[in-house]
Amino acid sequence: MGSMSIWHWLIVLVIIMLVFGTKKLRNIGSDLGGAVKGFKEGVKEGTDKAAAESSSAKTIDVDAKEKS
Repeated sequence: MGSMSIWHWLIVLVIIMLVFGTKKLRNIGSDLGGAVKGFKEGVKEGTDKAAAESSSAKTIDVDAKEKS
């Protein structure tokens, strides 16, 4: 049970195509692509919001006085 050759993978692919059909596989592929695209957009929006919040944050400079 060593590594699988290209012929093994081709046989597995043919069996999957016979079981699910090409239309279902196409739908699964498009759904998966849409999910990945949505995830990337969500991550991009999250980093954009974080950058906007950090740039709009205000800092307060104060001088600390020692207790006497």
